Amino acid sequence: MRIVIYGANEMASAIAVEFFEDHDVIVIDPNQKNLDSFSRLDVGVICADALNIKILKDADVSSADVFIACSSDDEQNIIACLMAKEVSRAQTVCFVSKKESLVSLNALKDEYHSSYAQSVENIIWPQNLLVQEIFKIITVPDAVDVENFAQGRARLLEYRIKEDSELLNVKLKDYYFNSEVLVVGIVRNDELFIPNGNSEFLLNDKVILMGTPIGLDIAVSELFVSKGAVKKITIIGGGSVGYELAQALEKTSMKIKLIENDYNRCEFLSQNLKKSLILNGSGTSLELLEQEETGKNDVVVAITNNDEKNLLCSLLSKQLGAKKVITRVSQGITGNLFERVGVDVAISQREACVHEIKNRIMDFRACVLATVERGQGEIIEIMVPEGFETKPLYEIKMPVPCVIAIINRGSKVIIPKGKTEIMPKDVLLVFTKSDDVMAVKEYFK
Repeated sequence: MRIVIYGANEMASAIAVEFFEDHDVIVIDPNQKNLDSFSRLDVGVICADALNIKILKDADVSSADVFIACSSDDEQNIIACLMAKEVSRAQTVCFVSKKESLVSLNALKDEYHSSYAQSVENIIWPQNLLVQEIFKIITVPDAVDVENFAQGRARLLEYRIKEDSELLNVKLKDYYFNSEVLVVGIVRNDELFIPNGNSEFLLNDKVILMGTPIGLDIAVSELFVSKGAVKKITIIGGGSVGYELAQALEKTSMKIKLIENDYNRCEFLSQNLKKSLILNGSGTSLELLEQEETGKNDVVVAITNNDEKNLLCSLLSKQLGAKKVITRVSQGITGNLFERVGVDVAISQREACVHEIKNRIMDFRACVLATVERGQGEIIEIMVPEGFETKPLYEIKMPVPCVIAIINRGSKVIIPKGKTEIMPKDVLLVFTKSDDVMAVKEYFK
């Protein structure tokens, strides 16, 4: 595929790193200094303004499959997408940094049916993706990742093995999970693998489960959740992400405190948040955290725009006794380091955006429904072809380690066991390592 990216910044770099090995990537930016950082990648660079339609023609955008505008200027991104659509049939991806831009574009599409707005096919507001990820993790107690499938009739949850877990040092074959749940993956020392019956659960492993919501609720209540739903939460950082997260959480019954260092920003938050307690101060102040009994919180979320500050806030909160700490990081590799030193969940906004592009737009190898563990694992959707011979699951010999976790058959959602038959036209949700997706798809051809 040919991918053209407008805006040579950190987001563009993350996108280019993800796709340049398998695709033809071109980066356009009017500033040569910005483009210099791409010299280590095998990508084409053009020092010019993508808002010039002649430049887009010279860059052969007409042959592009995807055009991604991710500069720091919303208006320029929108115009660049409009231009790209005029000279090509490429799918357009427009990054916006302001909620107003997102709302306006959606209104033009849905209410006014503007042909111009239709040219901006995919809109990504990075802060909103981060808020969605954090909200899902908060609202499912003790989970470190949550994904929903099949219109909410199937779910993936990820939990960490702690010292009091019933699974600690137990082999998979020796523990009975209810019939609506499957263990599809284990992450150990940041490496994902597909378990078998002899796989043993060790301390600090992350266990990935798939199944029906009811089945998972039962399994989770028995294995992981000891003290019920989240009631108290502290958010450190009142920027756009902190504000949007607090707004979303105010729709629940949780008690919310939000700590923000900037007094003027606190005034804005106080005027616009109805149920949250706004505190003016630094999240790195041990005195403030002790005074506000942060250690008694069910969840602490550190989401300032500074990794070092977030880490310090997180470790202080953890030391005081907070049950779960979620931390914003700039990139995935930083998240791995943070989780090693005690942070429960580290989430990268940049990484969430790359996965959104990969899952929704880029990956035509198979229908990728979700990416987990920083791109190591994927849940893919495969339609069993009409010529496939009906056979029980235990007779299917896959070429790579994977788990057929869900079968959609008409209106039914089936959690398969060894004797469950795989039939033509079944829609399968398969969990496998990202490197093995092509092999799984090839098998079902």
